[in-house]
Amino acid sequence: MLRLNASKTTKEPHVSKSNLESEVSDLWPELEWIGDRGLREKTLRTWCAAFERSPLSPADLHEIPYTLLIPNCKVSFIAHKRSVVHISIESAKAMLKFYGDQLPIDMDVLASGAILIDVGKLLEYERVGGRLRQSAKGQLLRHPFSGAGLCQEMGLPDEVTHMVATHAKEGSLGKRTAEGWIVHHADFMSFEAMKDRLIVI
Repeated sequence: MLRLNASKTTKEPHVSKSNLESEVSDLWPELEWIGDRGLREKTLRTWCAAFERSPLSPADLHEIPYTLLIPNCKVSFIAHKRSVVHISIESAKAMLKFYGDQLPIDMDVLASGAILIDVGKLLEYERVGGRLRQSAKGQLLRHPFSGAGLCQEMGLPDEVTHMVATHAKEGSLGKRTAEGWIVHHADFMSFEAMKDRLIVI
């Protein structure tokens, strides 16, 4: 359970839609990598909708650790999530360079999905006595489920919703698209390398 500074996590009342969109845009400069304007706007609005229902604010994502599974983790939520987007895009560029049309990759879908894979985490948390913890809802519906629900609600393409739904262990029993495999491995390689790396003494 993570204790948060209440003064930094209490939302301003009646935050305007335009201000929230501006804050999310600042949080995610990679939104500009999505060439399709409609897809970019839906990706932005999905994050805004998540913040509207969450005890967290955009500023909090610079401070909270990206996982509670690593003791004293110093890497922030947003640093990890942005790294996954960058790893995904650079990996896709290399694959397109060497495989060409043998492995088609939709870069807009990839960027949108990579930005959105953990949006559901904002719905997993609740604040009790100044502490952040997983809520009962979060225990019943982990972020791949709540995130996919948000994506559907906001009208995102099924190809993007698929990536959100299958990026974690829940997706390992089925098949993934090329974009889904890329973001899955980008997410886990950055998590596992930090959590379970061999440290030679």
